[in-house]
Amino acid sequence: MTDKRTQQEASESNTIKDPEKWTTGDEQMTGAQRSYLETLAGEAGEEVEENLTKAEASKRIDELQQKTGRGTEDGGGRDAGQ
Repeated sequence: MTDKRTQQEASESNTIKDPEKWTTGDEQMTGAQRSYLETLAGEAGEEVEENLTKAEASKRIDELQQKTGRGTEDGGGRDAGQ
């Protein structure tokens, strides 16, 4: 039987994974990603690329979150837990 610490460590190891290593990263971005990208891009005064993959969209979301302050601990807005 595993203890709570072991379970927590196992859980945390899978919470953040490089989009380049996603098994579905080359699939078309999701509707939720597109919607959030449009929100972030609007706030940043930038355009949303049309044909991004899930991995590319994730990276772009990260970039725009940094630029707008959304999704960061001190930036308020939406949680990073999408």
